[in-house]
Amino acid sequence: MSLAKEKKTTVISEFKIHEKDTGSAKVQIALLTERINSLTGHFKSHKKDHSSRRGLLQLVGRRRRLLDYVKKHNLKQYEELLNKLSLRK
Repeated sequence: MSLAKEKKTTVISEFKIHEKDTGSAKVQIALLTERINSLTGHFKSHKKDHSSRRGLLQLVGRRRRLLDYVKKHNLKQYEELLNKLSLRK
């Protein structure tokens, strides 16, 4: 389940660092968070979709690694990102 193009462009425009930024860690984390949120809604009605659940766990792990990277390199940016995306920790 990928994001719609309009949703993806709005997320990128909100989190980009410069004009042509589409792959910075902040943007990647925001896109992964949107995909994770949409998949959690999917699991409310499809409880036995285990193959998609495995994909969700992979997305969560990828987001966790990117968050660790941002935390290691820029703690202030990490805290702002957590607040903006309303992630706990």
